[in-house]
Amino acid sequence: MSLKSTPQKFGIVAITIHWVSALAIFALITTGLRTDAAATTAAKVALLQVHIPFGIAVLLLTVIRIGWWLLADSKPRPLPASGLQNRLSGIVHVLFYVAILGLGLSGIGMLILSGAGPSIVEGSAANLPDFSEYPPRRLHGIAARLMIALLALHTVAALYHQFVIRDGLLNRMWFGAR
Repeated sequence: MSLKSTPQKFGIVAITIHWVSALAIFALITTGLRTDAAATTAAKVALLQVHIPFGIAVLLLTVIRIGWWLLADSKPRPLPASGLQNRLSGIVHVLFYVAILGLGLSGIGMLILSGAGPSIVEGSAANLPDFSEYPPRRLHGIAARLMIALLALHTVAALYHQFVIRDGLLNRMWFGAR
């Protein structure tokens, strides 16, 4: 399998970034929702100790992915589909980047404005602020909801391609030569 994409299949770099990001995003959604629902400040701190590094990792992977597409690789040719499907696919992917960048930057903004970083790193529940008091929190919540909706749409579309159209779309974004 090639590092770079071919006209028929994504390369190992793109595939790895995609699936590592996907797993980390699912961890972020889980920890983010659990943090909002946590009954104690100590539980919130423990969840944030997982949430924040995963968020930074996804932000960095996204910046690397954008750089990879702009500087080193080109995407495979689109599969035969209607013009509307191809436009919607492009819009969803751009919105993924917007949501991820918005989530990462708003998360960093909350940490900087609140000064909560050291408390979270130390595991100190005593100084954890109410993040809703900081303007980036609203953007973070909106972008998180957008991310959940995009993931649902992306997953349904991938499954539709795999099981209804049967065009091999998932094989293009999976490891191995299929």
